[in-house]
Amino acid sequence: MRLWSRILTSIEGVGIALDAIRSNKVRAALTIMGVAVGVFVVVGMGAAIHGISASFESDVNEMGASTFMVRRRGIGINSCDGSDDTCADRRNPPVTLADWRVIKELPSVQAAVPMFFGGMSVKYHDRNLSSVNYEAYGHQWLETDGGDILPGRNFTEQENNAAAMVAILNDTLAKQLFGQSDPIGKTVQLSDQSFQVIGVYQATAGFLKTMDGRGPNRPKVIVPLESARRHLGASGRWIMLTVKPRDPNNRAGAMDEVTAVMRANRGLRPSQPNNFALVGQDRLMEVFDQLFGAIFLVGLTLSAVGLLVGGVGVVAIMMISVTERTREIGVRKALGATRATILWQFLVEAATLTSIGAAVGLALGTLLAMLIRSATPIPASVPASAVIAALGAAALTGILFGMAPAARAANLDPVEALRHE
Repeated sequence: MRLWSRILTSIEGVGIALDAIRSNKVRAALTIMGVAVGVFVVVGMGAAIHGISASFESDVNEMGASTFMVRRRGIGINSCDGSDDTCADRRNPPVTLADWRVIKELPSVQAAVPMFFGGMSVKYHDRNLSSVNYEAYGHQWLETDGGDILPGRNFTEQENNAAAMVAILNDTLAKQLFGQSDPIGKTVQLSDQSFQVIGVYQATAGFLKTMDGRGPNRPKVIVPLESARRHLGASGRWIMLTVKPRDPNNRAGAMDEVTAVMRANRGLRPSQPNNFALVGQDRLMEVFDQLFGAIFLVGLTLSAVGLLVGGVGVVAIMMISVTERTREIGVRKALGATRATILWQFLVEAATLTSIGAAVGLALGTLLAMLIRSATPIPASVPASAVIAALGAAALTGILFGMAPAARAANLDPVEALRHE
């Protein structure tokens, strides 16, 4: 019976809250808007980061969990102040083709892929694109990339060594140059040099590739590394290596061998630190977590501001409601309503106000996730944890900020309340 009475009181509280919204439209709208903004930020950012994380992990898995990079400098989100004294790795020499030739022969290495990139003009008949990214790779690049070539084929080791004038276009560039016609076998001008198209590259639409300009939405040309050096003016002095261990379970051993050969190549003494960096996929994930963890903290701060605005609105509306209904509260108490009953009723009213704001924010956040998913390669989705956190924060806001007005109503003296005009 007590439970049923509490349910009836809750339903009554919801109805009174809706009446308060209708009679105090401006104040109620500000309250709902404040809570909605707070919930929208939590849900929207949660959906985006959840989608980016899933896409990032997909990219890393396609590259291979055991794959690692050999770079001139490490990666991280902490920037230096610009001086060589505090950023010692700025003095590191570049990774070179000489390093690659030694690393690829190591017994623990299945594939070592050199890569450098730049920009060029691309022309086919009357279609001329002035600025197109190009990437130059060794012939094993597909082993560490995760994409596919369809139609057509990859270039061979012999074509790379002979600097054959062959090129692979990504799907976006192929459509821009050839429309619906077959590009295989056609000749395009890359920086005024004639290259034959041998394949169309289908990139996976991952966040990592999109972030560094290698996503499917940007036109791109892929050429053999030696072809870029001899025909396109690329020096090949400044490269990055992607290394795939022969044994996926022994990445540490492969990294140790690469470290040893790089140090020997550079004549480093045992007391000298490495002047190069090995970056594994776990390090990429660590940097990702740091970056988006910081972004999410900013979002939570903005969300807290929105909930604070909504909470202040709850206090204002509920205080006005208590004043306007003082006589009604006196009548209820005279008829036997306890302090707990009055307190519960007003807390239900406050939670109803913030819950409406939470529902609006949740709907807007879900809409944003759908928009991101349809307009970008990020598979954004609203995680259940974000929904629970948003609704819980909204309900908690209503209870905390509604407590003072509810306590004031519950503590009213029934005699004084009945005398109120």
